[in-house]
Amino acid sequence: MSVVLIINSGSSSLKYSLIDMDRESPLGEGLIERIGQDVSAISHTVRRPGDGEAAPTVLDVTKKSERTIADHDEAFAVMLEQFERHGPALDEHAPVAVGHRVVHGGARFFSPTLVTDAVEQSIGELEVLAPLHNPANLAGIRAARAVFKDVPHVAVFDTAFHQTLKPSAYTYAIDAAFAEKHRIRRYGFHGTSHKYVSEQAAAFLGRDLASLRQLVFHLGNGASVTAIDGGRSVETSMGFTPLEGLVMGTRSGDLDPAVLVHIARVAEYSIDEIDTLLNTRSGLKGLAGHSDMRDILAGVDAGAEAATLAFDVYIHRLRAYAGAYIAQLGGVDVISFTAGVGENAARVRAEALSTFGFLGIEIDQARNEARSHSIRRISTDSSSVSVLVVPTDEELEIARQTLSQV
Repeated sequence: MSVVLIINSGSSSLKYSLIDMDRESPLGEGLIERIGQDVSAISHTVRRPGDGEAAPTVLDVTKKSERTIADHDEAFAVMLEQFERHGPALDEHAPVAVGHRVVHGGARFFSPTLVTDAVEQSIGELEVLAPLHNPANLAGIRAARAVFKDVPHVAVFDTAFHQTLKPSAYTYAIDAAFAEKHRIRRYGFHGTSHKYVSEQAAAFLGRDLASLRQLVFHLGNGASVTAIDGGRSVETSMGFTPLEGLVMGTRSGDLDPAVLVHIARVAEYSIDEIDTLLNTRSGLKGLAGHSDMRDILAGVDAGAEAATLAFDVYIHRLRAYAGAYIAQLGGVDVISFTAGVGENAARVRAEALSTFGFLGIEIDQARNEARSHSIRRISTDSSSVSVLVVPTDEELEIARQTLSQV
């Protein structure tokens, strides 16, 4: 059995998954939240495979608890404690490698990379580009390397999939020398998810990935859309940071840059206050007071004006990007929706594509509204474009890329 341990270390969280790569199914997984706060939450799930090679993995048991966890080193120790107490035992399912999600690889990292002291240093140097993410990612790497000393560690970068963008797609129209000095360009994010979903879509359709023009909408609390031509990212909505692009749960997405100057001058906001405003008090939350699409849809059904406006703005931006990216691709063969909103909000999917009938895109209402955790087609049989819902699995994609380096 080839087992890979996946570590996704966030600013105040540690998500982990122990994956049996022979079955490509999790043996155990968990989430430690609110690290560094008064009370941290721990959730650990043990999974067991069903009977027979083709049987699905079924839920065994989930254990939840609370305690104070000071930092990521302690969180990593708590993760090991959860495996020891509740299983699966790591001495019986010893990982052959540890894979780490790293948000920002800058222009340095194009592929999954074996972690060395030099790579650690490079990830640290990129903290200036992702101050909320890379320091936490690096903390997870250091904690894991200290415990699992004799197995390879692999960093998988959110930005790597988008390294295929052409200069015309990633260049901002500002002073070129200034941009180069400060590494200001579009990098793109959610790359692990976009890569996984586009490959799953091709396999589901029985089509050659290299022949497909695809749009993938990753719609969660963070949201992005990527145009993928022949398996390569050619355009993506997030840019220098994950703030650019679509309307998100708490992030503004696209904004006239002069608004920032206006806020600083008129409201006398500091740089940190502007950053907080745009990242945590904007998006759906800023417009309607709720960051969860379920709350927005409930407000729409209740006739709440703020919720209705928030939904309309959200959909308007989806349509705008879809149209622009279809033009960049010169047409589209497959459109996929993924992540929390993309996988579960039928109304969002239907409204996002409702104006594209002129391209022959047709959504089947019954298929779209059917609930399922599996990949599925939601377009009609006569639709000129295949529209899919594809559950994402970033941990599995990271595990696959990790194993490719062992």
